[in-house]
Amino acid sequence: MLRFGAVSRPVARKLGVTSYGLNSRKRSPSILPVVFFFISSFSTSLSSKPSCSTASTASSSCASPANRSNPIQILSIMRAARITEHGGADKIHVESNLPVPVPTDSQIQVKVAYAGVNYIDTYHRTGLYSVPLPFILGREGSGVVTKVGKDVNEFKEGDRVAWAGIAGSYSEYVAGSASTFVHVPADCDLRSAAAVMLQGMTAHYLSHSTYPIQKGDYVLVHAAAGGTGSLLVQMAKLRGAIVIATVSNDEKAKKVRQLGADHVIDYTKADFRAEVANITGGKGCQVVYDGVGKSTWEGSMKSVRKCGYLVFFGNASGPVPPIDPLQLTSHGSIYLSRPTMVDYIDTREKLLWRTSDLFNWISQKQLSVSVAHEVSLDTAAKGHELIQSRDTAGKVLIAVNTSL
Repeated sequence: MLRFGAVSRPVARKLGVTSYGLNSRKRSPSILPVVFFFISSFSTSLSSKPSCSTASTASSSCASPANRSNPIQILSIMRAARITEHGGADKIHVESNLPVPVPTDSQIQVKVAYAGVNYIDTYHRTGLYSVPLPFILGREGSGVVTKVGKDVNEFKEGDRVAWAGIAGSYSEYVAGSASTFVHVPADCDLRSAAAVMLQGMTAHYLSHSTYPIQKGDYVLVHAAAGGTGSLLVQMAKLRGAIVIATVSNDEKAKKVRQLGADHVIDYTKADFRAEVANITGGKGCQVVYDGVGKSTWEGSMKSVRKCGYLVFFGNASGPVPPIDPLQLTSHGSIYLSRPTMVDYIDTREKLLWRTSDLFNWISQKQLSVSVAHEVSLDTAAKGHELIQSRDTAGKVLIAVNTSL
């Protein structure tokens, strides 16, 4: 089929046409209107729009036509670990035909080196925290910038970056707001950067903001050999606290002592509540940090001194049941908090403050980052099994592209 009509100047120039038909303002009255013929498929290709079908992630989007420098985008393909239904670790599947997320004007695209495995990923997988399906798991990682939106000035292609809070990190590429990423210093490798972002910032806001630890405070840290716990022990010591740590075996006890814990309790062998009372002279702790949840919350509440703080920040053993506010009164007018990181990095300044502290401490050898296990993208499910077994002492990472 043939189509008739005038064409735009850009198209005409491509065809070598210097008169613009009926819509041309400057034409000789003696020249008849020019009729251009276009093959239908050519015309269709000019007006067609690319598909914006992408994987379900909160941080990636297909750039709108107004934001594209080239109106015809052919998306590359990537591999990613995602779920299509909620359930156990066996619901995680690696797919190889997913489109690479395209950054908008205010975003950057990053090739992923490492992705961090965290408990929040298991909550997304099981449905404890609602997410749209299908969903690419992961919220933390490190890598190298591959594309930069036109409105981004802080980053350029080739920069090494890290992040926490970019959904879809179990993949070969991520894209997200430039304001969510931070530069990785030259003296910090991408492996350590990925390992410290989410758990490191969690430990930072817990110890510096939710309850700002003071010198001489008694601080109880549950699961102290884990990713967040081990960092929290070190930060509490940096602030001058007397740290009481709970663990589940002798190997973990040895590790947390090396990190600086003053008192270590194996809760499989002793009642940690009674041990805390003995250590503190019956007064309890100024703050208890409990990332375990269901199996420890009652003992944690009884380990807080009058007007002290009980901070729940995880559900490793299951969620904490509803608590009657009168229980806070009966335990000495204690304060209860259930914080989340997003509220503690809600400005660029807060994000840079926390990450700058982390990278500086790593550089100065004041903060030790322990990676317990590395798994491949194909075995991402194994990473979930490892952290849910509660038998790891340190961070679990997914090695996506270690050559970066």
